[in-house]
Amino acid sequence: MKKFLTLVGVCCCTVCFAQQWQTLFNGKDLTGWKQLGGAAQYTVKNGEILGITVANTPNSFLITNKEYGDFVFETEVKLDSPSNSGIQFRSQSKADYQKGKVFGYQMEIDPAARAWSGGVYDESRRGWLYPMELNEKSKINFKAGQWYKYRIECIGTAIKTFINGKQMAHVIDNENDKGFFALQVHSIGNAAEAGRAIHWRNIRIQTTGLKPTADNAAITVANFIPNAVSAVEAKQGFKLLWDGKTTDGWRKAYGQSFPEKGWAIKDGELHVLPSAGAESQNGGDIVTTKEYGAFVLQFDFKLTDSANSGVKYFVTEKENNSGSAIGLEYQILDDGKHPDAVLGSIGNRTMASLYDLIPSIKHNNAKRNIGEWNKGMLVVYPDNRIEHWLNGIKVVEYQRGTPYFYALVARSKYEKWANFGMAKKGHILLQDHGNNVMFRSIKIKEL
Repeated sequence: MKKFLTLVGVCCCTVCFAQQWQTLFNGKDLTGWKQLGGAAQYTVKNGEILGITVANTPNSFLITNKEYGDFVFETEVKLDSPSNSGIQFRSQSKADYQKGKVFGYQMEIDPAARAWSGGVYDESRRGWLYPMELNEKSKINFKAGQWYKYRIECIGTAIKTFINGKQMAHVIDNENDKGFFALQVHSIGNAAEAGRAIHWRNIRIQTTGLKPTADNAAITVANFIPNAVSAVEAKQGFKLLWDGKTTDGWRKAYGQSFPEKGWAIKDGELHVLPSAGAESQNGGDIVTTKEYGAFVLQFDFKLTDSANSGVKYFVTEKENNSGSAIGLEYQILDDGKHPDAVLGSIGNRTMASLYDLIPSIKHNNAKRNIGEWNKGMLVVYPDNRIEHWLNGIKVVEYQRGTPYFYALVARSKYEKWANFGMAKKGHILLQDHGNNVMFRSIKIKEL
């Protein structure tokens, strides 16, 4: 009798576990789905959903009738020929938002040379949240005619994507906590591309008994929750450099305490207050009380119209400059309206450039509108290699202490300062340039 009960117990558990997966596609027709957006063709053939490109129509979406919050989702994807596509999740369509246009998270299907398949895009809202430049080692060459297994895990604020079992992206965000799934057929700009098919099969979901894949501490995390360090980021060594509430850890450049004017803390944001637009003539620059050598610095920033600011590093305060303290600078600028954008040489004073030395790469997917939050990142390696990143795209790369670096300094405004930019350690600085600029989510990992 005991053996019988034991076997029954095992069988019941096995059945319960198997029932955690629910199919979202019956393999026969599009029951449970409906189309929004453009007029691409969706059909069922051989147990697969086919999305077929059509000329002169916007992005098309085949969406689930139901919405889902926390889940583990899997499907298999194949392209007959190169055609951009994606899988929407926790997405929505509202009459009062862009006339009902689909918006929300998307896991990318990208056969292009950039190989961004598996990245996370925020459709019709913020743009790229996790371009695959952030996880270069996991990029795959998406080949036509080959099936790929896609997996999306959304549990709370954590979003993870996988292709063929390999983790691609890790996003932390609280913009949408539920929504529908959608199979996207991207609009096409060339009528010759009409008739291309995207295939989906074995579409299934878990919504109970969820067990997320263990955090991969080797993968960059894109955290969009203000002033928060997630458990995996803490494991990686990140900590807040500004706590989002006080002035702890910061002081005025060339001073002993935080400025009494010119800066304000509002709703978890650190504001440079507007004045006459002069450099360090109101509250003045602020610097970290601690000095740093090799590190990864992440920070969010938002510009107002025509604004100018910067994040400087290896600031020693030895120069006693009458304006802003001297250091290597990640430029923050309204390139479209501030006059500094056309000064300097070949654009080396534009957004995310190494100010007055190296221009940043102008990448369309790194752009944000004035008034939208940007994600900046500085990586300083122990061997003096340095990278500037803007919204997940590497836009500057150089190595200080090389003949090339010294040549750049010699033809810049910094040539009068001996050993400019070569300190072993220095303060990190946020610049007061007299314009209203906001910072938040300032965090650092020492290398």
